[in-house]
Amino acid sequence: MARADRHNAQNYDMLYEINDALDLAMYDDDVSVVVVAADGKNFSSGHDLDGIGAPNNPVLGFGGHEHPGPQGYMAKEQDFYLGLCWRWRNLPKPIIAQVQGKAIAGGLMLIWPFDIIIASDDAEFSDPVVAFGLNGHEYFVHAWEVGHRKARQMLYTGEPIGAEEAHRLGMVNEIVARDRLEEFTLDMASKVALRPAAGLKLAKMSVNQSQDAQGMWTALQSAFALHQFGHANNRVNLGSLVDPSGAAVIRNQARQEKPK
Repeated sequence: MARADRHNAQNYDMLYEINDALDLAMYDDDVSVVVVAADGKNFSSGHDLDGIGAPNNPVLGFGGHEHPGPQGYMAKEQDFYLGLCWRWRNLPKPIIAQVQGKAIAGGLMLIWPFDIIIASDDAEFSDPVVAFGLNGHEYFVHAWEVGHRKARQMLYTGEPIGAEEAHRLGMVNEIVARDRLEEFTLDMASKVALRPAAGLKLAKMSVNQSQDAQGMWTALQSAFALHQFGHANNRVNLGSLVDPSGAAVIRNQARQEKPK
């Protein structure tokens, strides 16, 4: 991701460009493993609230984007948020996320769908979206990633967790010094690439299906429906998809000293 001037805030163009790049990697038999990384100080500050853009060339078949009101907006988010994340999670090749600095809300949606997370020692992870009057970001796998107790705390307070705590909770695979992050990640990718493609695909499918058996996809769809209720509720009561007062709360919290 190369929007360092925006702290890699995601807009629709970025999401579909990531999707296109992943497609190229999946269809290229010379590619064994993929690394998703970001330029600049922070991995991603989440959704670009100042310029999210218009979805171009949606690929998942959720029509009705132009319907007015909640119907159209739900169709959009089914496509470019929940839909893309779930699609990426189920791609056949291993994907490693290389994370530095802050990953906030939508930034987690560029990490959690992937297989292995390598974090710098200054990395921190948060989902403060409850401040917007919503239940959290659209790819709601929080309880799988950090456990249900910590998920509640993250969501209720909006406070971030640092790399060490994320590692202890099982969300992060490895922590390394910032100046060694790329080197370590590429070394990990090289080790993974030595395994046969068929074995890697089967291993990934098996782990994913273990989560599926626990009801992950059903839970995701339920949380997504609640997310859409939150948007609709905000529209009626506040005239906006999100509670406007939440932006200042989230920005102020993001500027605070990182957790130990």
